[in-house]
Amino acid sequence: MKKVELVAQLEAAKAVTSQVDIDKIIALINGLDDVSTVTKLSEELINEISGEIERCLDYNSSDLVDKDNVEFSISYGNVIELDDAQINVHETMSHINAVLQRLELEDKEEDEDE
Repeated sequence: MKKVELVAQLEAAKAVTSQVDIDKIIALINGLDDVSTVTKLSEELINEISGEIERCLDYNSSDLVDKDNVEFSISYGNVIELDDAQINVHETMSHINAVLQRLELEDKEEDEDE
């Protein structure tokens, strides 16, 4: 049920009953945010999030490479070459999720302060 439909039904109920102050209920419903609106991320917020993730990954860079599956070879002149190195996706995503959860917590704390 949409907010508009509920308000219309309460308007109709207002004519029938006087036990509940329908005007107050309608005012409260009209004051609710429409849940169908999409919140767009601002460029500033996107830059802040990507900067936080970048700093986190840079700080934890030793965790990002799967060192158990790195492949080397010896080339001409006994030079060791790195042939293959995989990213440790689980560790990388855990660091990214930690940043996003911290930002979400900070946002909730700011909302509570207001």
